Amino acid sequence: QVTLVESGGRLVQAGDSLKLSCLHSGRTFDHYAMGWFRQAPGNDREFVAAIRWDGGSIFTADSVKGRFSISRDNAKSTVYLQMDNLKPEDTAVYFCAADLGPLSTLESKYDYWGQGTRVTVSS
Repeated sequence: QVTLVESGGRLVQAGDSLKLSCLHSGRTFDHYAMGWFRQAPGNDREFVAAIRWDGGSIFTADSVKGRFSISRDNAKSTVYLQMDNLKPEDTAVYFCAADLGPLSTLESKYDYWGQGTRVTVSS
């Protein structure tokens, strides 16, 4: 069983930066592709970014490209989401997810999910 725990979400102002972390509990972190998704109030959950098990391939949503970057440290079993130049429309609960299959942007492909961390961006 895998447990994912996100951290780092908080209230920030527009233009600020924030770095989210997600700790993977299992011993086999480097078997998993990892993704970040977000869900804004009243909206469906949407894909943000994903990274292959070795960091060799990354997908990023167009809405955050150039502002957000995903990275991972397999020695620490942690995946990160660096968010720069935050905008009010980035306000959401951010979830990390683990996928044993190929790198994907599809929510349905992910096997394990964290509980989320809330990011609020004030204007």
